[in-house]
Amino acid sequence: MRHLHTRTTRRRMVAALSVLLLAVPGASAVADEEGPASPALADGLALTPPMGFNNWNSTHCRAEFDESMVKGIADIFVEKGLKDAGYQYVNLDDCWALPARDADGKLVPDPARFPNGIKAVADYVHAKGLKLGIYTSAGTKTCNSAGFPGALGHEYSDAQQFADWGVDYLKYDNCNNQGVDARLRYTTMRDALAATGRPIVYSICEWGENKPWEWAADVGHLWRTTGDISDTWGSMLSILKQNLPLAPHAGPGHWNDPDMLEVGNGGMTATEYRSHFSMWSVMAAPLLIGSDLRTASDETFEILGNKEVIAVDQDPLGKQGSVVSSESGRWVVAKEMKDGSRAVALFNETSSPQRIATTAAAVGLPGADAYTLRDLWQHKSYNTAGTISATVPAHGTVLVRVFADRRWNQHPPAVELGLDGSPLVQAGTPARLTTTVTDLGRTPARQVSVRLSGPEGWAVKPTSPTTSAVLSTGRSLRTKWTVTAPQGTPTGSYDLTLEASYRSPAGVLVENLLPFSATVVVPPPAGTSGLGDLPWLSAANGYGPVERNTSNGESAAGDGHPITMGGVVYAKGLGAHAESAVEYYTGAACETVTADVGVDDEKGANGTVAFEIWADGTKVAATGVLTNAMPAEPLTADITGARLVRLVVTDGGDGIDSDHADWADARLSC
Repeated sequence: MRHLHTRTTRRRMVAALSVLLLAVPGASAVADEEGPASPALADGLALTPPMGFNNWNSTHCRAEFDESMVKGIADIFVEKGLKDAGYQYVNLDDCWALPARDADGKLVPDPARFPNGIKAVADYVHAKGLKLGIYTSAGTKTCNSAGFPGALGHEYSDAQQFADWGVDYLKYDNCNNQGVDARLRYTTMRDALAATGRPIVYSICEWGENKPWEWAADVGHLWRTTGDISDTWGSMLSILKQNLPLAPHAGPGHWNDPDMLEVGNGGMTATEYRSHFSMWSVMAAPLLIGSDLRTASDETFEILGNKEVIAVDQDPLGKQGSVVSSESGRWVVAKEMKDGSRAVALFNETSSPQRIATTAAAVGLPGADAYTLRDLWQHKSYNTAGTISATVPAHGTVLVRVFADRRWNQHPPAVELGLDGSPLVQAGTPARLTTTVTDLGRTPARQVSVRLSGPEGWAVKPTSPTTSAVLSTGRSLRTKWTVTAPQGTPTGSYDLTLEASYRSPAGVLVENLLPFSATVVVPPPAGTSGLGDLPWLSAANGYGPVERNTSNGESAAGDGHPITMGGVVYAKGLGAHAESAVEYYTGAACETVTADVGVDDEKGANGTVAFEIWADGTKVAATGVLTNAMPAEPLTADITGARLVRLVVTDGGDGIDSDHADWADARLSC
């Protein structure tokens, strides 16, 4: 993982250090390992997941991280309504201190960054009705290479300093830990914080290495379940998948922490950021803003400030959402709410629109004639006979809240917009699509009409009726269309919009939209081609971009090296980093994909990955988990008749740290 964007890379240094059993004052017995976590701190803190800001993802250790910036963030919390939305904590990360303690062994705030000290900043933040957080590590030094002092062996002194300064939240990292038992280190700081008498929320940041969800419920208020997040779809997706199964361990005062929010940092699309925020909320995760609010867009504030989504995260029952289904990247995650409703996330992992469906019964709601369904991003309410479904855009999430509500008939029927057929278009050749408008409600939809629009110059024509006088429960209006991109249209993605309007039984006009993308494609050449030389439809990667004919490199485009596995160098191929997916248009004209796959040598002995090849949504070839110690493995897939081929790298089940994956000598035969 990148040194600039993460501290967890320095874990590798820990193993090389001598294991020192430092005498730490006040250590108490470790928590019982048996059974799910249960609340034991009983101090009334973090009864809902903490909400706030941490500077690391946007500033790292740069000089701009200083007193003025921190005060400015507090101001923005108030001015932009984030405080009113529930955000409380303004948290300092690494680099706030000088590299050496003073003669009395005390921590010294960096006078260049914090000329008035930490207490002055805390006083300013408190005056705004907010709270201040601080950072240190459960080791001899923090994670930054400058070597700032950690708290190992200084827990009681450091905790008292934090309390004297008015600190309300401590993030306690894991670098330079000298091999001391994690539970011992983190329990000692728990006791030190308690000894101060000041209520301080305690965030355990040991990256999930020792499964803190199994032992830390009476140690900290939240614990990291994964390595550091980065501002990519692949990183967010990997962390999401690691955190979802841990739902039984979360609850009031003890939360699974899948790391900070990347919303607004620029590495993902607005659709992906809404998914990020939706899924963190349905998982009852801490919501710690990681973007630079001084330069954030209105769209970023709109996402971060969505009070209906925040209410899902902050529900006092404290349940983390559980997976209902996850077939082929179509996820349904449901969260029980205190009022008996369910928050339901329909999350589309894939790179094309997908219909994702469940039922009120499947998410745990009692039987009823009908239900109220509230769309938390559209801020609109509907009635449903029991089906909860939507066509979800690529990488998108539809987040709804569903109630067994006797007043369901006050709302218009829910109508689902759907799309059959592939939105892959060859310029000058008509593509055929079928749209559907389906009444999911208990009441009928009347005066239904549908319209499909595309870019200027495109020919979009219906070839079957576009209206229906009435749709009763479960009935659909199916409309066939031809969509033609002008000859010479460049390859790429183009926006189309499906619009439907209808009236409720009370005569209320309802209008719904389904935006999606059509992609102009060209068939691959006949014969055998290197995939590193062919254009792809899309490419998502855990770190940095997918590289053509070099290894991943992990950061900027073009920073890779010759593809090398087990000392064997390959001239051609793709360099990826889990989680990764690269899609190609094959136009039903190709037969096979072949490659030698494995972990690239550039990360030494690190990395565990698995490879998959998908053809038109069906997995047609896969490896088991591969490590750097294993030689490259040949992988061949029969893709005869497929229009779309997807090359996938997963993280091997242990997170994406150092997961540099090569599709060496990858070839497509057509």
